[in-house]
Amino acid sequence: MRFDMNNRTQLMASAIAAFVTTALASASMGQLDQLAFRASPDHPAIEYNSRAVGDPVATLSHQIDAGTVQLQWEEPGGYLRSVLNELHVPVESQIVVFAKNSLQSPRITPQNPRTLFFNDSVAVGWVRGGFIELAAVDPQQGVVFYTLETLLRSGKPRFVRESRCLQCHESYSTLDVPGLLVKSVLPSRQGTSMYQFGSYIPDHRTRFEERWGGWYVTGGGDAIRHMGNKILSDPIPAQSPDPTAPPRVQAQPLQLDSAAYLSQYSDIVALMVFDHQMHMINLLIRVGWEFRVASYDQSKPKEPAASLQQMTNELVDYLLFVEEAPLPGRVSGTSGFAEQFTASAPRDRRGRSLRELDLRSRLLRYPCSYMIYADAFDGLPAAAKEAIYRRMWQILSGAARGQRYARLNLPDRRAIVEILRETKKGLPDYFQPVTR
Repeated sequence: MRFDMNNRTQLMASAIAAFVTTALASASMGQLDQLAFRASPDHPAIEYNSRAVGDPVATLSHQIDAGTVQLQWEEPGGYLRSVLNELHVPVESQIVVFAKNSLQSPRITPQNPRTLFFNDSVAVGWVRGGFIELAAVDPQQGVVFYTLETLLRSGKPRFVRESRCLQCHESYSTLDVPGLLVKSVLPSRQGTSMYQFGSYIPDHRTRFEERWGGWYVTGGGDAIRHMGNKILSDPIPAQSPDPTAPPRVQAQPLQLDSAAYLSQYSDIVALMVFDHQMHMINLLIRVGWEFRVASYDQSKPKEPAASLQQMTNELVDYLLFVEEAPLPGRVSGTSGFAEQFTASAPRDRRGRSLRELDLRSRLLRYPCSYMIYADAFDGLPAAAKEAIYRRMWQILSGAARGQRYARLNLPDRRAIVEILRETKKGLPDYFQPVTR
């Protein structure tokens, strides 16, 4: 018998959420990257490999098959620009990586880098001479991977679902679910990732000194120090005489052929948003899957609910930027991404939005992730959303005490609640104006 997610979730939502929220006041940072997903992607509650998906790429594919959409082919990217247009992915979001980390690693070099474009639900990758890679978020199933051949013109191009991507995109680095992955690693002059000199999975909590190794970065500020735009200056000897000595690096400026690329930028603001968003999506997928499995496996309610408490804490802390690394100085972009990112934001009657950027001391003006509006959030099981909202309210109302939440001051908490009350559908009624 097929698993009916809606009915079963309605029956279990209140019981699970109530258990999860009984001890949420004593939050501590979770360790989901070290905690294996206790079920399989083929669990009856998930069926990642067999259940039909409704992500944006799947929807576009159906439209192409039905003849209601026709992709346009043009030099040099083939269907790239047309795919971006149909998926509503802005060209201004382009970020550029030259470390060899993808299905197309042999093609990637500092002289022939891979470009990535993204919105809240899709990431699109392209390298000159290769094919288009896509990672799309299905509200229930998580991230689904596709490729699209772009070198040959076709009357009806087809997106092919890829399982090869899961070799890297289903690991501890993606919270043990099919998810999104960003790496920061020092590359050689050929673009080979030299992991012996450090490897990082950056998000908004990561020190800037550890971000963007193997990436080009345009924009920024004099006070921003990061690993971007650098390659090893010397060949690596087989055995270093001093393994503790720091590697010698040299600057590698971004130089893209304007005739071969859609943009000349790898915007630092886009990179900062990308870092935040990738981990946020993985958290939403992992927590959603855990709640679904817990709802399905009713014979073991206590153990799953206890772990769900920790997971909910971790997701909400990240959603509210509790441990965000402070900006060492003012940041400015180059591509127009910042303006585009804020343009379509839902706003309250005072014109405020959770997509407003700060870029002076932190990423967002109001420290609550705009991903709360995303399909990935709205597609969570009812029990998961109830537990998340309850924990959010404990923090935003001021009931959660301690130094951990001191940076969420009264003006910030009050503004976040006011914005959510006017812009977020389905927000619980207990989100009332904050007074303390």
